[in-house]
Parts: sequence; structure tokens; C-alpha cells
Amino acid sequence: QEHLVESGGGSVQAGGSLRLSCASSGDVDNYLMGWFRQAPGKEREGVASIGANGYTIYADSVKDRFTISRDNAKKSLYLQMNSLKPEDSAMYYCALTTRYYWKDTLRSTDFESWGQGTQVTVSS
Repeated sequence: QEHLVESGGGSVQAGGSLRLSCASSGDVDNYLMGWFRQAPGKEREGVASIGANGYTIYADSVKDRFTISRDNAKKSLYLQMNSLKPEDSAMYYCALTTRYYWKDTLRSTDFESWGQGTQVTVSS
């Protein structure tokens, strides 16, 4: 399994922006990667995923506000979050799967490598 480390979380006011980063210990060129989040008392939910082909999908709740991107040369994944809302507050996790080059999925069970998470808190 790849070792993933997230960074970039923090506290912002509603309407603000944050950019999350995820660094991998290994090559990511041929793998599906994604961002997930989990708020206290809630199940982990998929936020966005990006295939090795660059195809992306987003949860309806973040469409037009969040942008997922990747830089294979830097072995990194990013999540640009704009127009943040209090309901976006959660621990955000980076995930990767070596099983898929691309799959239209935001299911956590499709990913086998996970980071430790970075906290995002949005105040109203």
C-alpha cells in the first residue's frame, strides 16, 4: 500500500477557501485517487475522485465549489475548496487504489490506501 500524507487543513470562515494536498510515497501515475471526508457522528463520504486519465467526479454537495487535481510528477493530489460552508467541516482523507486506472466511484470500499486525515473547520 502507498503511504499518503495530507496537509493544508485549517480553520476558515464561511465563504473562504482552502487547498488540501496529499503526498504519496510511491508513484501514482496509473491509479485512481480521491478525497473523502468524515464529520463527527457521520459516515465517511466521498467528495471527489480523479482517474489516471484525468477524469473527475464530484459529490453533488461540492460541485462547482471544489476542484480535484493531480500532479503525477510530484506524486501528489490536491483539492481546491472555495465558497466553503459550515457543513463542509470534517476530517478530510486522501485515498488511492491500485485496482483501477479509472472508475466512476466515490465509494470508500473501492480504495485501499488512506492518509491520516487533515481537519477542516468552517465557521459561520
